[in-house]
Amino acid sequence: MSDNFDQNRRDFVSVASKAAAATLIAPGVLLQSVAHAKPRSEPVSDENRYGLLIDTTKCADGCSDCVTGCEKENGLDMLLKPKGASDESWERQRPRWIRTVKVKDRLSGHVSSLPLMCQHCEHPPCVDVCPTGASFRRADGIVMVDRHTCIGCRYCMMACPYKARSFIHENVQLRPTVAPRGKGCVESCNLCVHRRDNDVAGTACQDACQHGAILFGDLNDPNSEISQALKERNHTQLRADLKLNTGVRYRGI
Repeated sequence: MSDNFDQNRRDFVSVASKAAAATLIAPGVLLQSVAHAKPRSEPVSDENRYGLLIDTTKCADGCSDCVTGCEKENGLDMLLKPKGASDESWERQRPRWIRTVKVKDRLSGHVSSLPLMCQHCEHPPCVDVCPTGASFRRADGIVMVDRHTCIGCRYCMMACPYKARSFIHENVQLRPTVAPRGKGCVESCNLCVHRRDNDVAGTACQDACQHGAILFGDLNDPNSEISQALKERNHTQLRADLKLNTGVRYRGI
């Protein structure tokens, strides 16, 4: 009876521990599980270069599904407007990893609606100006910010030609473990790096897009869907004149 009791006790403790870990590990810190996650066992390699292809001809005017999907995945929808702040100031300053913009061709007058995020440059200006090395580029092409070494100087925000970075002005009450954040730090799109490191496909923006306008993949793999799509039709980089060799490419602009 003693052996059965001990085994049942161990089983109960194991189940209870897993249940507790799946909900809350500390006040204000939420765990998000990734279905069928397989943690990375090998170092990041430059054999891969991850990026996006965005077909603006498929983007519906006024659609913001990619923004909503990104915010839900990375906990940006948990951020609360500071007390006393106006709706206008909050809308202007609230962190965003993707925003929708309109781009007008000066020659033709053609206007394109498109999602704009960190362009994951091969030669990122944000990394060049960062005094602490908090802004860095992984071997697989993902440009990121290490919040533990970010001092909030915001040089990277000024250097980014795409205005793709946000600053956390206030204390953060709720934050998922996939996107830890804190007051005084800069952050931006990281191509859902938690998915990359847990062997989960796609990105939140791609999953959320109902029009098939966003395609994620490995730019270094000639057989990947994104590489094949880039070969089939013309595409361009935003501010190609800067020669940053961005990891995000666009069609229809």
